[in-house]
Amino acid sequence: MDLDLAGRHALVCGGSAGIGGASARELALLGARVTLLARHTEGLEQALAALPAPRGQVHAAHALDLGDGPALAALIAGPLSAGDVDILVNNSGGPPGGRLLEAPLEAFEKAFAPHLMAAHRLIQALVPGMRRRGFGRIVNIVSTSVYEPIPGLGVSNTLRAAVAGWAKTLSRELAAEGITVNNVLPGYTRTRRIDEIIGARAEKEGREAGQVEADMLAHVPAGRMAEAAEVAAAVAFLASPAAAYINGISLAVDGGRMQSI
Repeated sequence: MDLDLAGRHALVCGGSAGIGGASARELALLGARVTLLARHTEGLEQALAALPAPRGQVHAAHALDLGDGPALAALIAGPLSAGDVDILVNNSGGPPGGRLLEAPLEAFEKAFAPHLMAAHRLIQALVPGMRRRGFGRIVNIVSTSVYEPIPGLGVSNTLRAAVAGWAKTLSRELAAEGITVNNVLPGYTRTRRIDEIIGARAEKEGREAGQVEADMLAHVPAGRMAEAAEVAAAVAFLASPAAAYINGISLAVDGGRMQSI
């Protein structure tokens, strides 16, 4: 199985921690040169320093809020202008929870900017280089809500479905050029995001966080949450040469929680 990414350049959004950070590590271990994007400089510097370099790769990092359109445009025109990115991992923190009916329009605008809009800006800038090299991997970290909407995450459910539709359309447009577009759908994963969701539910329901977590895990056949590295393994495989004929899928990494086939 060809998992070798030596000589490839991977751009990982939200790469300072959680699933993004774990994905960056896995891609680096496979030989890719990695560029990290994240909002917070301190965590970004620590993540960059911790990246392995088994092939002597020189990694890089840039502090950036993906929701800041002008800043993203400047990054594309500057450090990313070489157009040498082979692997793009689109990943950004989810929007706050809440019922869909009560969500203000501004919540959608704020959520779509760092997710769908930023991803689209990046692919428009990076796909030409992928085309020239005949190799490209676009992997989007989305959510199992693509298949089964999650109660209390109205804006997020809407956003994730939009990203999945965008990705599927793109996968068909780019397939003949050696570029694949796939989604990874994490289930409950040990990250800061899941802690926020559990905390919000506990506060709203007047319960202990441990009780809320136990109720969540009762619906997971594996009986536990995923570690970020387990989700990252799926990302790394889809980014590899071995996954060249896997295109346009949404792969759940959820311990069997989803009941749909």
